Amino acid sequence: MSFDCKNHWENVYDQKKPVEVSWYQVEPTVSLEFIASTGIDYTAKIIDVGGGASALVDKLLDQGFQDLTVLDISSKAMHYAQERLGRRAENVRWVEADVTAFESSDQYDVWHDRAVFHFLTDAEDRAKYMRRLEAALKPGGHIVISAFAINGPPKCSDLEIKRYSPEKIKTEFGDSFELVNSAREVHITPWNKEQKFIYCYFKKIVK
Repeated sequence: MSFDCKNHWENVYDQKKPVEVSWYQVEPTVSLEFIASTGIDYTAKIIDVGGGASALVDKLLDQGFQDLTVLDISSKAMHYAQERLGRRAENVRWVEADVTAFESSDQYDVWHDRAVFHFLTDAEDRAKYMRRLEAALKPGGHIVISAFAINGPPKCSDLEIKRYSPEKIKTEFGDSFELVNSAREVHITPWNKEQKFIYCYFKKIVK
């Protein structure tokens, strides 16, 4: 039987609240700092890939951003965020989709991904992701991407992941993207364990 990715993540959010998953962040500080460093204005289009129940969308709304999209494979994860936001959820576009099959009629100024790409252990899936990213991002657009560091955990949510250094993730992204900046973060899980992440900020090269 082939692995059912959607079913896996629906089950995760069936069994746990967002605050009970290891990657939960109260304050997505590094993501917000990198998004701020892009210099975009409040009308810019931002997509949070795998954003699900993340609090990033709340913080971006608080800052005044007006064109936000959250994409997640799990409807349950997004439902948690929608309940938390209440009426403000109407100001966000919610897309239930697998990012490797995501068809977008829009092009975005910022593509944010915290801890989706590292689940793509198959080279073909990573190639699909990159094709979707390239199509959905404006020329000169910005990418903020985060993954487990080389010395981070080998698994997450009972799934194997692929660990990265900034150099390794740059190799995956190829010559269409310029690596502008990177950072490391030691994330503390809800049960006080360390998870080591890297963050990379890329810019799509205008050809």
